[in-house]
Formats: sequence, structure tokens, C-alpha cells
Amino acid sequence: MRSRGPAALLGVLALAAALAAGHLVAGFVGVNASPYLAVGNGAIDLTPVWLKDFAVRTFGTYDKLVLLSGMAVVMVVLAAGAGLLSRRTPVPGLVVITGFGLVGLVAVYARPDLGAVALLAPLASLVTGVATFAFLHRLGITPDRSRRTVLLASAGVVAGAGVAGLGGQLLAGRRDAASSREAVGRLVPVRTAPMIPADADFAKLGTPTFLTGNDRFYRVDTALTVPQVRAEDWSLRLHGLVDREIRYRYDDIRTRPLVERTITMTCVSNEVGGTYVSTANFVGVDLADLLEEAGVRPGAEQLFSSSVDGWTSGSPVAAALDRTRGAMLAIGMNGEPLPIEHGFPARLVIPGLYGYVSATKWVTDLEVTTWGARQAYWLKRGWGREAPIKTQSRIDTPKGFETVPAGKVRVAGVAWAQHTGIAEVELSMDGGPWREAVLTQEVNLNTWRMWWLEFDVAPGGHQVVCRATDKSGHTQTEMRAGTVPDGATGWHSIAFTAR
Repeated sequence: MRSRGPAALLGVLALAAALAAGHLVAGFVGVNASPYLAVGNGAIDLTPVWLKDFAVRTFGTYDKLVLLSGMAVVMVVLAAGAGLLSRRTPVPGLVVITGFGLVGLVAVYARPDLGAVALLAPLASLVTGVATFAFLHRLGITPDRSRRTVLLASAGVVAGAGVAGLGGQLLAGRRDAASSREAVGRLVPVRTAPMIPADADFAKLGTPTFLTGNDRFYRVDTALTVPQVRAEDWSLRLHGLVDREIRYRYDDIRTRPLVERTITMTCVSNEVGGTYVSTANFVGVDLADLLEEAGVRPGAEQLFSSSVDGWTSGSPVAAALDRTRGAMLAIGMNGEPLPIEHGFPARLVIPGLYGYVSATKWVTDLEVTTWGARQAYWLKRGWGREAPIKTQSRIDTPKGFETVPAGKVRVAGVAWAQHTGIAEVELSMDGGPWREAVLTQEVNLNTWRMWWLEFDVAPGGHQVVCRATDKSGHTQTEMRAGTVPDGATGWHSIAFTAR
């Protein structure tokens, strides 16, 4: 095989066949066993905190797509290089393809949500990749083989890889949770949330709407693929430092008296002025009820929760039991069953704490334990343990660097201090005195409040800054700090031009 093009293509075809075979077998043993996804999930787990924070800040919900795309480029380049090095002997290519397979095996083995049978997927990938490379290489260097024979064999590999990959996707689709979610039907709470007053937002003045639509609610998680859990397959195990272990099925929760609460949630990755904060009406059951049924023993400190994909979180037991806080096992969101990407069939919602310690999606296990006994996903990576949400405020209009007419300029935005409540928002224009903004009516202590204030501004450049004071009397600090380890601080400011 003297030509560079066919040699490079040989490595790429072997890689495609290997990944497709692994994906096909993963359709039977679990989608996360697909070597490509397992390696991607492993990369996420091994990524330094600062780099993850950068990815979320830079790419938002597209961070996983960027990772997978980058992986694909690197793998194709390496596979093509392996083919080029194997024009005379197949050894370099076989070494690289074997290396890919071994990495896949290690990645699947390390996944906490996969059992031993899942290793069949990367094993199939390894065998297929090596066999395909050896077969195509032998065809390519055999003198009596026609060009047409080699092309037909290559086309066969492409077709086979396509069929296998599609087959794996269809098999995974059998576990699609969409039909299960649709079958849940309407969730009718016994205790509904109070009506949202008409003046709960200043949306006409440039603030967000008070309730965030499910399609606009922020989403940050570590899952490369959204877990597909059918309600009929779901269960929740409650165990640990309790008097009795209990396992709940979905119908056990669905048929209990449901409660609805209006709650604002915030991600710890939210930078000053960021958008990772949203509000919804959640429907579910009191987490305190479930814990009291199990009987929490003295000395319990942490509610260690696990997602179906192996992600873990640690919440203070005191917060979960605090009925004034209203912690929930939620199964509904804004009048419908939880969207799949937001945790269907069930998730935790503990108001007043950042999401990484309070909002486990696709939750399947709750262990009542101590802080010393278990370390959750982010705690192992140096993040704060209890993570109460910090008092923050944000300017939504004017937008940064926007040009507006000179004269009266309305500045509007939002502030939050969940489970404490916002008492006041102040603004300063161009370093001038602080002026108090007009606040919306408060819905409850666990939700955000909108605000606005009008200024007379002359033509030219201007800068406006905001700060909030919560009901404990604490005014947010001017000192800027990043999101690590327990949430960002600082005043949000924007520059704009008046003409």
C-alpha cells in the first residue's frame, strides 16, 4: 500500500468499524458502555475544575458537543496517522487501534454506573477494529488484488459500520423515556403554589418573566447523553443511617398527595451577571416526609444522592428535613412531568443551596450518612461542602455595550437570595450616589425578585452597577471572586452608550 490517501483511509475505516461495533453492543448492555461515550465521560471526570468551569462559561450547554467533536478530530487524526505509518507493515496501525480499544475498556471499567457485562462493548470494539485493520491492510498490499476489490471491501466496511451504528442507536432508543413520560399524564397537586401576582416581574421593562419555561430553564450537568429512564423502571432506594430501608417505585410517589412550590434554582457555575438562574413551579412530595418514614438516626449529617448515570451529590440532612425550606423529591415542573433533560422521572430540589448539592437529576439512591463517610462528585474536586446560594443581582437591560437614546434610560434586572429573600436593590450610574430601585412584589423567600430604576443620562458612554441587600441585612460584596469553590461574588456592571 504505497499511496498515502488509501493508507490514511485504512486507519479511519478501522476506527469507524470499531466504534460502530462498540455502539451496537452498547445498545444491549447500556448506552454509556459505548466506548466513544465512555471515554468522553471519563474525560469529563478527569478534567480539572478550572477547565470545566471555563467550558461551561464559554460554551454553555454546548460544552459536551465541543468535547465530543474535539475527541472525534483527535481520533481521526491518530487513526489516519496510524494508517500512514502502516504502508509497509500493519504493526503501527494495529498498535494504535489496540490502544484505542484498551482505552475504551479502561473507561467502561471505571464507570460507576456500569457492570462487568458492559465490558462486552469495548471488547467488541477492540476485536472489530483490529480485525478490520488487518483485513484491509492485507487486501491493500496483496499484489494480485484489483483496485476494485479494495474499493468494494472498503465500501463494505463503511456500510457495515453505518448499519451497526444505526442499530446501536435504535436499540438504545427502545429505552427512550419520552413515551413513558407522556403516559404519566397530568399531575394534580393537593397543595398548589400560590398564584403568581401580576406584578411579580417587569418583563415589559426588560426583566425575565417570573416563571422560566421548561425549554429555557438553565441546564448544566456532566451527562454526555441524557439518561433515558422510564417511570415503570425507576425506583428510589432510601437507606443508610435510618431505622428502616425503603424502596419507592414511581407509582408510590405519583399516588401520594402532591405539593407544588415555586422555587428559584441557581448553578454554582453562574458568573457575576450570568444566566444560570431560573424559576419554576415544581410538583412532588416533601423530602422530609420520606426521611421521617425511614427514621433518620442521630448523627446523620449528609444526604448522599446518586443519579442513574453514577453522578453523586451531598446535601446537608438538616436542609432536607427543614420544612420551612420545602425540600422536595420533584416529579413535575411547570404543570407537566419533569422534562427528560431535567431529570425525569424524579429529581431533588432543595431551595437555597447551589444545584451541585441540592438538585440531583434522575435520582435513584439516597443514603443518609455522615460527611466523613462519603465524598460526592464535586466535593472530591475541591468545591464547597454545603454551598448556600449567595446574594446576587444582575442587570438585564440595557444590554452591555448597547446604544440607547439619551434622556430617560430605564435600567432593569433581577436579584436573588434564596431562602433569605431580597430586601433592597441599589444602583449607581457613573460612580454617582446609590439609588434604590423599585422591586416587584415578593412571591416567597425561595424566589428571585425583579427591579427597575430610571436615570436621566446625557449623550456619551455610561456605566451602571447594581448591588442587592437581603433580608438578613447583608449587602453583596463588591469583591470579585470566581465560581470555585462555592459561588461567585461581586457587583454586576454594564457599559452602554447614549445618543
